Amino acid sequence: MKPSVSRIKTVVTRALEEDLGLGDITTESLIPPTMMGTASILAKSSGVVAGIQVAELTFTEVDKAIIFERLRQDGMKVDAGDIIARVTGRVAGILKAERVALNFLQHLSGIATQTSLYVEAVSGTNARILDTRKTTPGLRLFEKYAVKMGGGYNHRKNLAEQVLIKDNHLEACRITGMSLTDTVRMAREKTPLTVPIEVEVETVAEAKEAVEAGADMILLDNMSVTEMKKAVEEVKGMAETEASGGITLETVKAVAGTGVDYISVGALTHSVKALDISLDLELMQD
Repeated sequence: MKPSVSRIKTVVTRALEEDLGLGDITTESLIPPTMMGTASILAKSSGVVAGIQVAELTFTEVDKAIIFERLRQDGMKVDAGDIIARVTGRVAGILKAERVALNFLQHLSGIATQTSLYVEAVSGTNARILDTRKTTPGLRLFEKYAVKMGGGYNHRKNLAEQVLIKDNHLEACRITGMSLTDTVRMAREKTPLTVPIEVEVETVAEAKEAVEAGADMILLDNMSVTEMKKAVEEVKGMAETEASGGITLETVKAVAGTGVDYISVGALTHSVKALDISLDLELMQD
């Protein structure tokens, strides 16, 4: 799931065009092109790092002569005051790349950090934390990679990877007279056996019906903990289970206690708080 170098460069190039497309009028008017310096990329709060390679390629895309020294690796925990990396080269290049590089690093590290908190909250249970497709357009692979760096697992990365029959699919099929069972069986008939089928349900009865129709995985949507536990007991050994719907750090432990196999959390990516990271520059005068 780690983005390739070519994919990273494509995304970085677009981000730099957005920020630097017409030039950096401040740096170009104030900073001599020969001025050299070293910058420390510094964690200002504790968390889990992700996106170091993206930050590195941002600097080197602006100035290929810049030297980027990694002092921490993706997936590592950092505390406030820890130096994540050092950047050495022409000050103008460092300053032009600074904001874009930090945007990537702060955002992806925020996702990794948030994921790690959920993973820690369910430790001691068999539940695994999943991401969703509620990602920033164009950054899905990056954000799903950050989830893995935080100890989480990836759900499908696109619509072709897995059949996931959600409430609106079921409603559309009901309009044509199809039951939940009919819908699952049709999906099975039209889908290769290697492709898993998951069905979103809201009641224990629906969970049982979906399994009997041939579903491989049951998505328990917005159920109470009590109801969820009953559903897990009904389908245990016949299908895997996934809990979803407004699950928070305060409630995730109780959800994991129901025995579900997976817990999907959209908040890992759609509303995450960036990790506080700064760049401190030191100049080297001739």
